[in-house]
Amino acid sequence: MAVSKIILGVTGGIAAYKTPDLVRRLRERGAEVQVVMTRSAAEFVTATSLQAVSGRPVRENLWDSEAESAMGHIELARWADLVLIAPATAEFMSRLASGGAPDLLATLCLATEAPLVIAPAMNRVMWKNPAVQANRQVLEARGVRLLGPDSGNQACGEVGEGRMFEPAAIAAAVLGPATAGELLAGRKVMITAGPTREAIDPVRFISNRSSGKMAFALAEAAVAAGAEVVLISGPVDLATPAGVRRVDVESAEEMLEATHAEIAGTDIFIGAAAVADYGAAAVEQHKIKKSAAKMSIDLVRTPDILTSVAQLDDGPFTVGFAAETRNLEKYARSKLEKKNLDMIVANEVGRDRGFDRDDNAAEVFWAGGQQSFPTMSKKDLAVALLKLVADRFRDSSESGKRGKLHAVGSGD
Repeated sequence: MAVSKIILGVTGGIAAYKTPDLVRRLRERGAEVQVVMTRSAAEFVTATSLQAVSGRPVRENLWDSEAESAMGHIELARWADLVLIAPATAEFMSRLASGGAPDLLATLCLATEAPLVIAPAMNRVMWKNPAVQANRQVLEARGVRLLGPDSGNQACGEVGEGRMFEPAAIAAAVLGPATAGELLAGRKVMITAGPTREAIDPVRFISNRSSGKMAFALAEAAVAAGAEVVLISGPVDLATPAGVRRVDVESAEEMLEATHAEIAGTDIFIGAAAVADYGAAAVEQHKIKKSAAKMSIDLVRTPDILTSVAQLDDGPFTVGFAAETRNLEKYARSKLEKKNLDMIVANEVGRDRGFDRDDNAAEVFWAGGQQSFPTMSKKDLAVALLKLVADRFRDSSESGKRGKLHAVGSGD
């Protein structure tokens, strides 16, 4: 049964501030959304904002005399094709597991025959608590679908499992890709992300300022575009986007090995990682002690992962990244040609641009063309870039400009 009518239950967790965005993303996919809030949810998000984005009055009170004069909660329970609770607090999970119905949202969960999906959100220690895990097991045994939680930075300042899935990931999980999702349906996309760390001794390494945010945004956008996504990530402090298979590595050599271990069947490879160009020629087994006033370290080139993929016979459509502080177009076009890439995404870094930020701008080049993207959020830029990559991939496949594309997805 197609999902077109969703009850979105909002409970009292800090992640409730994300729910207006979630409503928007559900509606983008054609769903009608009726928001039902618990009393504590109103401490984090307003009914006015949720009504504005949903286009429907928010329901909050089981004892609303006007709505309940015709047993409105039963009517609403029958109306829904899906009941989605996001965020779902530990307290609400307990209520669901015990079958309690003290408010409108819990009553709807008992009165509906529609599938129930919850996106837990709580402190990492709360999530690991045996009582919460017991409730999780009860709910899953009853057919309740859990989305997450994810791992990463939490509002309390701690890091760990307990974050609510991002709105785009939740919407994609319950409704599938957005309209643009067919762009990469059935395709396998591999993305490298973040920095690499090249060891000097057991406590020191060579690295760079890459946060991985752009690559992770690309991975999320690729999932939303319908692709199977493998993310090869260096050391970053980011949650894995829903639907993405993540492989963690540390050094350039490990990233090279992981890339080629996963490359089979890949249609599009996006080398967004900021791989360290050089590593120590010899890694000390013990910590180097501070003694002399000066010291030197012999450096050697690390593997060129991007070139190794671009040169594969019957390899994927290959997209590189170029982070430059000057002569952006000159260096990007040179890299495009020398490495035999299909496309290159160039952005200026330094002077508060590029690394460690949530926004970015880009210039994209390919043989015979280029396109500029002004400064925008990295998530919005990722969506725009993925559409361009998908379009160029399709055009190249159809025109046969890259012979290797004919073998991709051929079923052989």
